[in-house]
Amino acid sequence: MKFFESGRLSRTILVLSVLFFLSSTIGFFYGNYDRAMSFLAAGFVAFAFSSALGSGIFRQLAFTIWIAAGVAVGFAFHESFLVFPKWVPGLGEMEMSIIFIPVLQVIMFAMGTTLSFSDFSRAFKMPLGILIGLCCQFTIMPLLGFALAHAFSLPVGIAAGLVLVGSSPSGLASNVMAFVAKANVAMSVTMTAFSTMLAPILTPLLMKALAGEMVEINVPSMMWTMTKIVLLPVLAGLVFHHLAYKRFKSLKPLMPVVSMVGILILTVLTVSLGYQRLLQVGLTLLLACIIHSFAGFTLGYYACKLLGRDQLTCRTIALEVGLQNSGMAAGLAKSLGKVATLGLVPIVFGPVMNISASILANWWSKKPITKN
Repeated sequence: MKFFESGRLSRTILVLSVLFFLSSTIGFFYGNYDRAMSFLAAGFVAFAFSSALGSGIFRQLAFTIWIAAGVAVGFAFHESFLVFPKWVPGLGEMEMSIIFIPVLQVIMFAMGTTLSFSDFSRAFKMPLGILIGLCCQFTIMPLLGFALAHAFSLPVGIAAGLVLVGSSPSGLASNVMAFVAKANVAMSVTMTAFSTMLAPILTPLLMKALAGEMVEINVPSMMWTMTKIVLLPVLAGLVFHHLAYKRFKSLKPLMPVVSMVGILILTVLTVSLGYQRLLQVGLTLLLACIIHSFAGFTLGYYACKLLGRDQLTCRTIALEVGLQNSGMAAGLAKSLGKVATLGLVPIVFGPVMNISASILANWWSKKPITKN
């Protein structure tokens, strides 16, 4: 039975992942790219399982590693995720992308269950900090996305995707990173709640202003779409939180897992659909996302500092600004019928922002707050 102890099992699976990675390297060396990609995907999946069962920094990065595994699986088996197999009842030969919006709605519902009405009432106790954070959220990242899209001369659809990610609200990852960084978690949760509620209004307006020349944006239609796929599921989750959690306490720890699985599904589907385009602009897009993420953290922190806020608030706002709801952005790209272009950016941006935020949060956790 000792074999099934999480620590020992984690190490065993880690060894297996190393073997898969070595097999992948050999496959690339001998030019057998299809088999090499299959081994690479298997290596990432094994590494993700090992991280989830382990401890320390890899456990903290487990979700990011799972997303990387999703990208690898999408690359290696992209043709398998375009349509449902014939044997799937009622869905055989239909495009798998039809599940995009329902999966996103489930993700947003699960996110809503983590919120409570107290998260909104808390704004009255820290109004200026929340206001500064929201202003930074919906100015710094959209403008950075617009600037980087032009600086890198990205294809039109990809460029618009960078603006879309920048115009999205923060997600649950920012709350987790605020906890790791020993920042103001209550403020982080409140900002996430408000930015999510404001997104159906602000995201379409920002997209029209900054990306209207790149893709056709129908603001009222986009607002209604976001209301259906973001706002209503979050509100339903909020109501569920208050009506059902007391009766079904066992559901509470499952909801974040539901969100993570949903985002993983969207990742695999998006990479599969945008496989060819990702091969063309992958490295350039990766560099743009790295700059976008790090610049978001940096500018969010120093904008807050210039406005005279304390270090705890500055750290919290920096994480809120740099960490976007990439799953929502991918789902919105699908609703616009451009998942293979706009949708690729959040899939690349997601792992980048999580890795950079993890590094920053762990570094801050070891740096005590000093009084101004």
